[in-house]
Amino acid sequence: MTTTVCPRASTAVYPSFSSYVRARGPVLQRTARSLTSNPNDAEDLLQTALTKTYLAWERIEDHRALDGYVRRALVNTRTSQWRKRRVEEYPCDELPEREALPAPDPAEAQALRDAMWRAVRRLPDRQRAMVVLRYYEDLTEAQTAELLGVSVGTVKSAVSRALGKLREDPDLARAA
Repeated sequence: MTTTVCPRASTAVYPSFSSYVRARGPVLQRTARSLTSNPNDAEDLLQTALTKTYLAWERIEDHRALDGYVRRALVNTRTSQWRKRRVEEYPCDELPEREALPAPDPAEAQALRDAMWRAVRRLPDRQRAMVVLRYYEDLTEAQTAELLGVSVGTVKSAVSRALGKLREDPDLARAA
């Protein structure tokens, strides 16, 4: 007498699948997020790939390579979705009218420019020079470095620190 066991008779057949998803879920979610521009689409993409993995769980021989299997399922699923996407734009005879945007108040714009200049003037001389050359004179980092006789890395770090100070400036926060 031979006894046949059905491997899919119970949902408890895959306890290691659940532990795999718990352990690797955040990493796989980041991978899915990198494949889409929308966090909700990334979640759907991961769920679809995990469903495919669950269905193939018994056929996967090397469970040490599961991340690669799931990543391949993510990429293949995303590629299939991309190929099936529908175009939602249709040509028409007339252009739709655009809503007129309210014109910015010139007084507010001037107040913001004045606050910005006051904040820039409060920066240390070296940072101020680099910010003015990079953003007001529109020079590249290399041109700014050459003009000031410093390295490009120095320009990058000094400008980064200066922008951080400008972001935290209380006058700019009030003017914006």
